Amino acid sequence: MATYWIIFIVFMVLSLIVSQTLNARIAKYSKVRISSGLTGREIAEKMLHDHGIYDVQVISTPGTLTDHYNPETKTVNLSQDIYSGVSIASAAVAAHECGHAVQHATAYRWLTMRSKLVPMVQIGSKWSQWVLLAGLVILTFSHFIGQWILFIGIALFALTTLFSLITLPVEYNASARAVAWLDSTGMTNGQENDMAKDALKWAARTYLIAALSSLATLLYYLSFLDRN
Repeated sequence: MATYWIIFIVFMVLSLIVSQTLNARIAKYSKVRISSGLTGREIAEKMLHDHGIYDVQVISTPGTLTDHYNPETKTVNLSQDIYSGVSIASAAVAAHECGHAVQHATAYRWLTMRSKLVPMVQIGSKWSQWVLLAGLVILTFSHFIGQWILFIGIALFALTTLFSLITLPVEYNASARAVAWLDSTGMTNGQENDMAKDALKWAARTYLIAALSSLATLLYYLSFLDRN
């Protein structure tokens, strides 16, 4: 149990550091006006159209950093500050979410794989902890049954870990598409492009920490199967 708490605390601290750094970068680059003078919405619409995508709508959504692409409704959802902002942060975030729309339109294999996992991951995230807990309890008086229940719980948790790992290439690729498009179209100049890349780098690191945390926790759970 001590090992679990060490893993939890270490990754909680790392997550906090990355999250605070990301927020600081977004706040900093939100104050830097983009030379093209386009809002996040205009950036998003232009990137979509430049990629031949006309069936995706760009809409405003409440909250801060709630930006996301919804493949089911085909909408690029931008938080209010990003949607109407004329800044490096607005351009970077808007272009990144459009990167997901481009992935969807081109059937990017990692995004397709992640989408197929969603139903199973929902089951895994809902039941894995309860099944693992049941396995640990039953293990105290029935080693054979407890081990099998633990195995099922670990398998369910492994789905969420797999999802986190598959999310990494999806997020990094969307950022790469965003930076490349901003640079090639002149939406950002050299220095602005570096700022956009920096903001998206820290955003991607939040997913990296989450994936590593999930993997470390999975390895910890697997260690229970080796105990007699």
